Amino acid sequence: MKSSLTLLSLLLLTSALHAEVKLSKVFTPHMVLQRGMAVPVWGTAAPGEKVEVSFAGQTKSATADDKGAWRVKLDALKASTEPRTLTIGSQKIDDVLVGDVWVGSGQSNMDMVVASYTKDDPVLDAASKQSYPHLRLLRKDANATWEQATPETNPKFSALLFSFGFALQKEIDVPVGLMVGAVGGTPSGFWLSEEMYRSDAACAEAVKKFAPTYDHAALLAKYETDKAKYEADLAAWKPLAEAAKKEGKPAPRGPRAPQLPGKPGETNGGKVGQLFELYVRPYVGYGIKGVLWDQGESRTNIVGVDQVTLMGALIGGWRKAWTQGDFPFLYVQKPSGGGCAFDYSQPMNRLAEKFAVLPKTIPNNPDREYSHVAFEQIMKYPNTHMVISSDLGNGIHPPNKSGYGARAVQVAQAVAYDKGNEYLGPQLASHSTAGGKVTLKFKHTGKGLAFKNGDKLQGFMIAGADKKFVWADASIEGNSVVVSSKDVPQPAAVRYAWSSAFQWANLFNQDGLPAQPFRTDAW
Repeated sequence: MKSSLTLLSLLLLTSALHAEVKLSKVFTPHMVLQRGMAVPVWGTAAPGEKVEVSFAGQTKSATADDKGAWRVKLDALKASTEPRTLTIGSQKIDDVLVGDVWVGSGQSNMDMVVASYTKDDPVLDAASKQSYPHLRLLRKDANATWEQATPETNPKFSALLFSFGFALQKEIDVPVGLMVGAVGGTPSGFWLSEEMYRSDAACAEAVKKFAPTYDHAALLAKYETDKAKYEADLAAWKPLAEAAKKEGKPAPRGPRAPQLPGKPGETNGGKVGQLFELYVRPYVGYGIKGVLWDQGESRTNIVGVDQVTLMGALIGGWRKAWTQGDFPFLYVQKPSGGGCAFDYSQPMNRLAEKFAVLPKTIPNNPDREYSHVAFEQIMKYPNTHMVISSDLGNGIHPPNKSGYGARAVQVAQAVAYDKGNEYLGPQLASHSTAGGKVTLKFKHTGKGLAFKNGDKLQGFMIAGADKKFVWADASIEGNSVVVSSKDVPQPAAVRYAWSSAFQWANLFNQDGLPAQPFRTDAW
């Protein structure tokens, strides 16, 4: 009897130990494994337990450490549309494909779902009603599992990432997996870890330079005044809201609470990294091809740190966490829209701003932090590439999500798949001045420079040493533009599309991509 009890105890103990084997949430049926690299598979088990992982004819094993963590790496896999089974111990994960995996993150323009945009986007509407056997989706929900892209699942997925994914899968003809982690109205400071931010030298330097200019005491005093007013307004609003409720009417808009100002280097509410830990951390380490990012309207929410600087910490931090080197990081240009299009008959350009005549007066300078000029600077980080949006239609939530997705595919084709296509509009490379004229040379000229809309090239302004800008005459000469004005005999600076919106600027390359705003001066 005693030996029987001992044997039963051992069997129960063995069963309990094996029952401990758990996988990360990213490993479920219908998943896509990243091709062309050692594929990480990980989870937890009882400390000291050996775990075997088998897939596509290979078997790898690992022993759980003293905290129960284990990880293996499968040898590099070739793309495959064959549904195969990934076996981990006694668990079997069916319908596993091999292809390319992309992570989508950011705020509302990445978070809002397909169903929110189909009414005003016929391309997206048609695409959402189809099934894509080789496109797989993983939503951000805590209990989400990989899903096949079908008319039932597509409407619930990120509109931008789906638009990117279905178009990309058609182009590369291998399985594509899409993983999304995004929340509307959120700053970039919530999307990198605390350690990524605190260890970034550029962020620390930005805070150091900003701190002496920041009057925190004055802002706190203003906050107390605003808070008192808010409380009074709230007290007045409550009975109005109650009365409206009783009458079955919508309540009037309530007052907005003031935000306690943070100190330099700290947030104005919320915690650095809070959304990274919730929505991105579970993906970290999973084999991926790259990232598509759409965020910027909510800035950084870190006092004294601008978007360009913080994105450097975020991009570098994500890459370090993933340990995959400098994978492609694509990001959507902000603000959305603002410029005219090369060809309005193209579906992606149908909602672009209509071409306009030059304003009579030189427009105001663009916002220093939230402008096309500022966002272009994010490309200074390695393997980081901008998805031009100025010719795709405007709005905080531009309705042309299929167009934004298609443009992101153009960028991915060039930078992640080496297709050789042009993916940026003309960018200033250098300039020289002689004989009262300024010659501007460009890179990303593609098939050549061109102007479109109107009867002449326009959008350039020129100034002498007095810094007084006037509209300039401009002409294309090969891969250069020559700029001058009879009113500026000795030019000192040239600017192009130098405004928050520039429907009147019409320089493109013949690939149909708009030139980026620039200036030759540092005034």
